Amino acid sequence: MNTTDNSESILKEIDLKFQAINQKTDVQLEGLLWSKPITYWDYIQTDALLNLQIQRTTLPDEMVFIMYHQVNELIFKMILWEIDQIADTENIQVDFFSERLSRITRYFDMLTNSFSIMENGMEVDQYMKFRNTLTPASGFQSAQYRMIEFASTDVINLTDRRYKANFDENTDLETSFEHLYWQAAGKDYHTGEKSYLLQEFEKKYKGQFLRQMADFKTKNIWKKFTQLPVEDQQNSELIKAMRHYDHTVNITWVMQHLNTAIKYILESGKGNGEATGGSDWQKYMHPKYQRRIFFPKLWSEEELSNWGNEPGA
Repeated sequence: MNTTDNSESILKEIDLKFQAINQKTDVQLEGLLWSKPITYWDYIQTDALLNLQIQRTTLPDEMVFIMYHQVNELIFKMILWEIDQIADTENIQVDFFSERLSRITRYFDMLTNSFSIMENGMEVDQYMKFRNTLTPASGFQSAQYRMIEFASTDVINLTDRRYKANFDENTDLETSFEHLYWQAAGKDYHTGEKSYLLQEFEKKYKGQFLRQMADFKTKNIWKKFTQLPVEDQQNSELIKAMRHYDHTVNITWVMQHLNTAIKYILESGKGNGEATGGSDWQKYMHPKYQRRIFFPKLWSEEELSNWGNEPGA
């Protein structure tokens, strides 16, 4: 095909594209005459992105803290983007499922390996000063992280283990929401009342969370895995990939976060041991207490009973 034929073919495809949405092709093409050529900084929105780091103090290391968490939120968005592709694909095939799961896991592996930036990238004195300006905000309030949880597994697996025996897949979402594992960390453990941290979090996101819980009830990662042919569900490499994702999110990544918090809040000897949001953060974060497991059917009874108790955890 010569250049002329190729151009004609492209123009025909463009014409069909605009006909399909009831638009005039010549109007669209004329618009191209006046459009600006794209630049890297406009496409990536570099200027806007680099102006989102607003410090609340004059301490230089606060910028490390802000940027690191913003990077985390961008990676969370990438993860949700891939999960949506799995969830919204009808008659999903194992190759597509495995490829997207691999992408998701690589993103979480990157998050896990990046914690040295936080652990070793800030002076303890600076951190202990600027963290006071964050109160009562907390990483607990990352809505995207909660969305990832809802999109990964059945809600029963995110339920506070003290109540799981009384719940099943038919429990209404409002009741399930009130008994999610992280609710306990957002309540005053003396009075049982919801903290300001949790109240504001729910005021902002509860409606969105309930919609996410309902939407992913039949199409979370676990549900899509069970929709694969039986022989694919028994594939050892795919099972290994599912287990790796589960372990990375719910043990490895959590422990990296916890150990970093311990270094600054406890081992430094310069704080009172309390989280900025007031939660019982050690019990909330440690996997052996919460036993949050996305895919419990892929683990042995022994592995489940020892969840979070392995060396280094």
